[in-house]
Amino acid sequence: MINQEFEIAGELRVRRLGYGTGMLTGPGYWGPRLEPGRAVAVLRRAVERGVTLIDTADNYGPDLAEELVAEALHPYADDLVVATKGGVVRTGPNLWHADGRPERLREMCEASLRRLRTETIDLYQLHRIDPQVPAADQLGTLAELRAEGKIRHIGLDTVSVAELEQALEITPIASVQNRFNLLDRESTPVLEVCEREGLAFLPWFPLGNGALATTGLPEVARRRGATAGQVALAWLLHRSPVILPTPGTGSLAHLEENLDAAIIELTPDEIARLNAAQLR
Repeated sequence: MINQEFEIAGELRVRRLGYGTGMLTGPGYWGPRLEPGRAVAVLRRAVERGVTLIDTADNYGPDLAEELVAEALHPYADDLVVATKGGVVRTGPNLWHADGRPERLREMCEASLRRLRTETIDLYQLHRIDPQVPAADQLGTLAELRAEGKIRHIGLDTVSVAELEQALEITPIASVQNRFNLLDRESTPVLEVCEREGLAFLPWFPLGNGALATTGLPEVARRRGATAGQVALAWLLHRSPVILPTPGTGSLAHLEENLDAAIIELTPDEIARLNAAQLR
């Protein structure tokens, strides 16, 4: 039986299958997607179903996703871990740029604290390493915020092995969030470093952004009486004990479907079939 829990940084125990808030915002992560009451209902249902890891970002909306998390879930349960991100400025649908200047990172973190209505962010992830700013300055600022009690742990988003190893030399890192799913395994070397170092690995686009027509997947899903998405999430949970998928949705029905993936125990033969899956 696969382990359903993971301790981020050895202290934040979470259910491995979490919830991401990106789909609560409109196309290109801009503006609202849902009427606020429906978004709040999805967040609350996720927690009712046992989700203990909520992943959001300041530029989803922008600001909107964090505000919805606070509206739905504050005051936060003791076992709920809220992760957010900073370091990216969104200027329109699918329009954004990295800004890792120390003063801006501090401003972004302070703004997230206000929107989330909390004094400490459990996991604060640098959404992108800004190539125009020394990595040591960016991570040093986050380390200062951690020392001040405003951040509990630091994470990274979309990094190479070299960038991750450099970051680990600068400050303790708790997690990495890279694109990874059944169809896109380019970040396997980064995942291997996370396994070696005991870091949480939060795959973004865990469902392949909807592109799941792969050899092996439909057949396994049919045999299981499950959906392709459920099997893809189950594969991630079997792939590595450090993987923490946080699929997003604005639909209560789809939320239930996603969370039911946690109970699917894949056989060695099914895992082998999925490991060999290729895009059609």
